[in-house]
Amino acid sequence: MNAFRTVAAALALASLPLMPPASAAPPERVLVFTKTAGFRHDAIPTAVATLKTLANDAGMVADHTEDAKVFTAGNLARYRVVVFASTTGDVLDDAQQAAMEGFVRGGGGFLGVHAAADTEYDWPWYGRLVGAYFRHHPPGLQATHVQPERDGKPVDTRWPITDELYNYRANPRPRVHVVATVDEREYDGGEMGDDHPITWCHAFDGGRSWYTGLGHDAKVYADENVLAQLARGLRYAAGRSDDC
Repeated sequence: MNAFRTVAAALALASLPLMPPASAAPPERVLVFTKTAGFRHDAIPTAVATLKTLANDAGMVADHTEDAKVFTAGNLARYRVVVFASTTGDVLDDAQQAAMEGFVRGGGGFLGVHAAADTEYDWPWYGRLVGAYFRHHPPGLQATHVQPERDGKPVDTRWPITDELYNYRANPRPRVHVVATVDEREYDGGEMGDDHPITWCHAFDGGRSWYTGLGHDAKVYADENVLAQLARGLRYAAGRSDDC
């Protein structure tokens, strides 16, 4: 009888409908914004393609837009990171700016590339988010070396870069964690002296911000060192790592 009951129980279990597997969580999303109201960088399409690839490699999905109307609280809530990739000038109105501020204060991440520092000069909150505003740049593309830093000290091997090298209105170091500097001794027109940050990050107003001044020239996006920096910056902005 016990054997019969065991078999009967097994048959009964076998006849029950299978429970569907638990659905996987949707991938985190990245919004890449490239609206320009000033100078338009030819490298923007390359920057967008690169950022989409890096997001995909990180298991994220990147959407690209130049439509500022997507900056609403409800829409930004869909995203983990907002990227300003060589935006220029006044690109958001007051309501859109408020939505962006709310996104960051809610724990959202920001990643700025190159001319993100040449954007929204009349929005002081944004200037603090980025860390520094663009002042001007030496003429043309020039070659120098990037010096990575950790805890304010040079580390690793310097690597060469040829790009448009921004001077900023103020040195961001007192307000941010500097990731890398450039060597002004190797090119003409640097005006920040011995300490010229080019890439940095910081916790800001409830969220995270990461910025690099590199990215004017499309060829920069094929540089493995730059790609590694951007990938690390994306992880930091998304809250996946404290190492920026």
